[in-house]
Amino acid sequence: MSVQTFTPREFHRQAHDALGNPQIRGNFRRAMDGLMAKRRDAFADWDLETLRELGANIRLRALARLPDLLEQLEANCQANGIRVHWAENGEEACRIIREICESHGARSVIKGKSMVSEEMHLNAHLEAAGIEALESDLGEYLVQLNEQTPSHIIMPAIHLNTDEISEIMHEKTGTERTRDVDYMTAAARQQLRERFMAADVGISGVNFAVAETGTLCLVENEGNGRMTTTVPPVHIAVTGIEKVVEHLRDVPPLYALLTRSATGQHVTTYFNMISSPRREGEHDGPKEVHLVLVDSGRSRIYQDDELLDTLRCIRCGACMNHCPVYTRVGGHTYGTTYPGPIGSILSPHLMGLEETKDLPTASSLCGACGEVCPVKIPIPDLLVRLRKESVGEGRGNVPGAGIKRTRKEAAAWKGFQWLATHPGAWRSGTALAGKLKALMPSKLGAWTDYRTAPAPAARSLHALVKEHQAGQPRTEPTREEERR
Repeated sequence: MSVQTFTPREFHRQAHDALGNPQIRGNFRRAMDGLMAKRRDAFADWDLETLRELGANIRLRALARLPDLLEQLEANCQANGIRVHWAENGEEACRIIREICESHGARSVIKGKSMVSEEMHLNAHLEAAGIEALESDLGEYLVQLNEQTPSHIIMPAIHLNTDEISEIMHEKTGTERTRDVDYMTAAARQQLRERFMAADVGISGVNFAVAETGTLCLVENEGNGRMTTTVPPVHIAVTGIEKVVEHLRDVPPLYALLTRSATGQHVTTYFNMISSPRREGEHDGPKEVHLVLVDSGRSRIYQDDELLDTLRCIRCGACMNHCPVYTRVGGHTYGTTYPGPIGSILSPHLMGLEETKDLPTASSLCGACGEVCPVKIPIPDLLVRLRKESVGEGRGNVPGAGIKRTRKEAAAWKGFQWLATHPGAWRSGTALAGKLKALMPSKLGAWTDYRTAPAPAARSLHALVKEHQAGQPRTEPTREEERR
C-alpha cells in the first residue's frame, strides 16, 4: 500500500485529492455518521447543557490557576515518588525521554496512545538514537505498520477499512488475508503481548493530571495503557501543561463528557489512576515513574485572554466527528498532528501560521464544532480570530501573524481607507466606477474562484437620493446602461 506524505502547506491540493477519492469519503462518512449517532444516544438521558457548563467551568477554573496548579502537581507527584521534568518544547521533551531511556540501557520502548508524543515526533527521535518505539494502541499500531500518522485523535486508523487493514497486517506481519475482525484483533494482541513483556520502558500520555493528589489519569479501552504503565520497569508519562485539573472530584464530570463525546460510551473499559511507582511489598508496577510536562507554545496561548480557550480541550474528537469539512477530506489532509476544527485553532500556535495559514479557513463556520464541544470551546470564534491574525488584523499573538497579507492587498486597503475618508474623492471615484463598469475585471483573485465579481451600479445611491431631493424625476437606468 502506497504511503503519502502530507503537509499543512499543501492543504488545498490534499483536500482536492481527498474529495476525488471515493474510498476516503466512504470510510469517513460511515464512521462519522456512526459516531454522531452514538454520541446523541449516550447523552439522551442527561442534562447535556448543564454538564457541558460544569465541564467548561472546571477547565476554566484550572486554567485560571494554571501556574499554581502546575507547581502543586509537581510537589505532590514528587511526594508520591514520581519524578517530574519540564520541557520548553518538543525537542527538549524528546531529549529528556531519550536520556531517561539511555540511563536504563533501554533498547526497546512500548508506547500507549499519546497525541503529545505524536506532536513532538518522539518515535523518530528515539529510533534515531537506536531505541525501538512500538505503538500498542491497535489503531496506532496499524498506522505505524503502514508508515502513516493518525488521522483522528481518538481513532487513529479510522481512515482504513477492513480490507485495507487486512492487507497491511498480511504484508507487515504475515497474517492471513481475511475480513474476520476477531482474527485480526487476536493476531495483533498476540504480537503486542510479546512486546510488552520485552520492553525496557513504557511511555504513555495523560488525560487528566490531578494537582490535589499528584495522580495521573489515563482513559482507554484496550488494556494496552494498563500494560504499558505497569509491565515495563520504567514508566514515562508525557503531557501538555494544560492537562492539569485542580481536584480529584473534577475528574468524573470530565470523564463522563469525554467518553460520551468521543465514542458514545458511558464509561471506557479501563480508567487508570497512577500515583506512584511500585512500593515496598507490592508485586507489580514500574520501579520508576517519570512525568514530562511539555509547553511547546502553550504558555504563549495562555497569555492571550481569548485564545486561552483553546487550552480547555479534553481531546474527545467530537468537533471532528461533526465537522462537514473533516468528514469529507479526512484527517491526513490537514497535514498536522491535530486535524479538524480543534487542530485548526491549535496547530497555528504549535507550528506557526507560516505552516498552517490555510487551516483557519478550512471551515464553513457552520458552528457544529462549537455546539458539540463538551467544554464549550467557542471554536468558530477562534477560527475567525486566527483568520484575522493571518492577514495582520489581529493582535499578533500567533507566530507568523500577517502571513496572508500581501503587499498588493495592503496597498489596496490603504487606498480604500484614503478614499473612504475623503468624501469628494469617494464621490468622484464611485461615479467614475459606474461609468467604467464594463472594464471591471471578472477575476479578482481567489475570491472569484467560486463567486461572480461584483459590478458597480450605473449610478450610486447617493446620486439617486440627491436627484430625488432636488425634485428631479427619478429614472431607472436602462438595460443598456446597466450592461455598460
